[in-house]
Amino acid sequence: QVQLVESGGGLAQAGGSLRLSCLNSGRTFNIYAICWFRQAPGKEREFVVAINRSGSSTDYADSVKGRFTISRDNTKNTVYLQMNSLKPEDTAVYYCAARVFYMATTKTEYPYWGQGTQVTVSS
Repeated sequence: QVQLVESGGGLAQAGGSLRLSCLNSGRTFNIYAICWFRQAPGKEREFVVAINRSGSSTDYADSVKGRFTISRDNTKNTVYLQMNSLKPEDTAVYYCAARVFYMATTKTEYPYWGQGTQVTVSS
């Protein structure tokens, strides 16, 4: 079973930082690749970053490279998204998603989703 719960969203100023967490309350967390997506009002849900099962491989969208860092602690069933140098265009609802074994970057490949957490960046 996979039950994903995001936390850590909120309001930040441009240039500031936030750290999001994605907790899986189910078992066998280390068989799942995890991905963060985001959706701004009126826009499609877009890929942000993915991490493989062990945490040894990651894939970032160009828009967040060098600013966001994904990591995971399988002993805590948690994936983290450290967001630095935030920009107003990072404002969105952030979702974590899971799929068995391999990373992917398209939302249709992820069957398990959290409820999302709002991130708002003011200028």
